Amino acid sequence: MKIVGVDLSGPSNLADTVLVSFRVGNKGLDLEDVVVEASDGAILDLVTSISRETRVVVGLDAPLSYNPGGGDRAGDANLRRVAIASGLHPGSVMPPTMNRMVYLTLRGISVARLIHSVGSDPPEVIEVHPGATMLLRGAPLADVRHLKSDPSARQRLLTWLEDQGLGGVAAGENPSDHYVAACAAGLAAWKWSCDQTVWKESAMPPWHPFDYAC
Repeated sequence: MKIVGVDLSGPSNLADTVLVSFRVGNKGLDLEDVVVEASDGAILDLVTSISRETRVVVGLDAPLSYNPGGGDRAGDANLRRVAIASGLHPGSVMPPTMNRMVYLTLRGISVARLIHSVGSDPPEVIEVHPGATMLLRGAPLADVRHLKSDPSARQRLLTWLEDQGLGGVAAGENPSDHYVAACAAGLAAWKWSCDQTVWKESAMPPWHPFDYAC
């Protein structure tokens, strides 16, 4: 089995998209691939390649659906309440159709559709929230809140992710916040695959076809 975590950016900002893939081993996950500035084609190519040999679960950090008429989905409202209670800023969970989110939502839906086009038994896809995943699983609040601004916080979070079973993620220097988020997306996807989520909004097809989980 393999796990893929993707921190997506908007469709015109590929530089901030990072993909990581892991093999599930006896003691956790082993980092195999890191793709920076990942285009939709690069994501599709890697997922297609690894899905030929094993089960694949993909965690996408982007909204994968939206409410007709806009506003929060049930999962957005529920996760925001949990996130605020845990110390995150209310703006850490935004409605998919909000101005700052709508292009990310567009790409998330498109990438999820592409992944579901792979083969007769396509990879499984879930929507994830990396910050909430780390915080709700016990990562230090200060480090999660300063993920984007503090390189030392990012390094501590990678060490914490290794302690959660993500082998090899802390080996590099000067990690970007997008790389850390992609690793956390992989953690969420892995735990979902093991039925060990700490928070989940189940899929509600046809409008919301993917689980949303931490």
